[in-house]
Amino acid sequence: MYYLFYGFLYLVSLLPMRVLYLISDLIYGIVYYGFGYRKKVVMDNLRQAFPGKTEAELVLVAKKFYHNFIDSFVEVVKLVSASDKWLHKRFTVDVRALDEIYATGKSCQMHLGHTFNWEWGQLVMTELTRYQILVVYMPIGSKMFEKLFYRLRTRSGNAFLPAPKMKEAIEPYLSSQYLLGLVADQCPGNLQNAYWIDFMGRPTPFASGPEKGARNGALPVVFASIEKPRRGYYHGKVQLACMDASALPEGELTRRYVRYLEEVIHARPDMWLWSHRRWKHKWKEEYEAMRIGEGVAATA
Repeated sequence: MYYLFYGFLYLVSLLPMRVLYLISDLIYGIVYYGFGYRKKVVMDNLRQAFPGKTEAELVLVAKKFYHNFIDSFVEVVKLVSASDKWLHKRFTVDVRALDEIYATGKSCQMHLGHTFNWEWGQLVMTELTRYQILVVYMPIGSKMFEKLFYRLRTRSGNAFLPAPKMKEAIEPYLSSQYLLGLVADQCPGNLQNAYWIDFMGRPTPFASGPEKGARNGALPVVFASIEKPRRGYYHGKVQLACMDASALPEGELTRRYVRYLEEVIHARPDMWLWSHRRWKHKWKEEYEAMRIGEGVAATA
C-alpha cells in the first residue's frame, strides 16, 4: 500500500508548481468553504491573539492562513521528486550567525515556530552549514505517513530524533558539532514542568526542555523565522539569541524566544499554524512557581 501511495505522489509531484498551486486552490475551497476544517479553532485563536482587529480583518487573515496551510502540503508532495538544486532556488537562508558560532567549535540550538514552510527549510539548511543538523520531532500516528515524512525529511542527511526517545536518540551525536533544531512553540506535555508566560496577551505554557537543555550544555542559541516574499518562495532568517544559555537567569531564554515569536507572528500572522489549540490549557495558581516574564524568573 505504501509503495502504491508513494508512486501516486511521485507522479503528482512531477506537475509544475503552477498546476500544483491550482490544485491547492481547489483544495482550499473544499477545506475552508466546504467542511471548514478546524475553522472554529482558527477563528477563536485569532480573536484571542488580535483583539484589536475587526471580524472582517480576522477572516482575511484566516483565509490567507488556509491558503498557506494547503500550499505547505502540496509543497511537501513536490519534495518527492524535486531536486536539491530546484529547492535552493526557492528557499534561501541567511546563515551568517551560524557560521560565526561554528567557528567557535561549539554545538548550537535553533529555536523556531510553526511558520510555513519549515519542511523545505530544514532540507535547505543541510548544504548551507557545516553543522550536523538534528531535528526533534513528534512521530506521526499513521505508519504510512510516518514512513513517507521520515523519508522526505531525512533525504539530505539530517537526523530526526523522536521526541519521546530524544535522550537516547541524541547520544550518538553528542561527540560531534551539531545544530539541534527545536520547534519550540509546541504545547508541553507536562504542565507542571512548563514555563508559563503571557503570549499574545494570555498566560500560556511553553516546554521548558529546550531552555534546560541549552543551559545544561552551556550552548549558544539562535532563533529562526521564515518569510514568504511570494507564493512558492521563502527566505529564512537566523539571529543570535545568546552565546551561553547557562549565563542567563532561568526563564530568560524562553522569555526572549516568546517575544521573538510574537514579533514574527505580528509581522505575518497568516504564516503561523493557527489550527492547533495553543491556548487549550488554563492558567492555575499552582503554576506560579514556573511563571516567567519581564522581571519575573521561575523559582521551581
